[in-house]
Amino acid sequence: MAYIEPQSVLSPRNTIRSVDVLYNSGAGGWSAARLTYWDGEEKIGLRWNGDEGAGVGHPQSRAYPTWFVVPEELEGLVRDRAEELSNLREGGLLQGYRDMASDREREHEAQEWCEGLISDAANQER
Repeated sequence: MAYIEPQSVLSPRNTIRSVDVLYNSGAGGWSAARLTYWDGEEKIGLRWNGDEGAGVGHPQSRAYPTWFVVPEELEGLVRDRAEELSNLREGGLLQGYRDMASDREREHEAQEWCEGLISDAANQER
């Protein structure tokens, strides 16, 4: 199967307006996404991305990549876990926090900015 970028999968056709990828494990893996339908309704979708070779991953319909729409009862669980996995992986939210905390100059500027806000608030008339 060929690797298909999940953000490019817009099937079921004439149904999906946008795809917000929550988690993508890359080639040979799987993806989860928040799907916005044309009527504004949001659903959670899953799919196998595909890998090297022919094919478009799974599910597919008539050789077009498509999403499996998660049952409503499982949406919250799938969405929360996908977001958690995305935040934990290298380059995710936790890595961003670590990088910011290790930037001493930026931390110093942020501290000065916060202290300036306290001073501004203390000087307001009551």
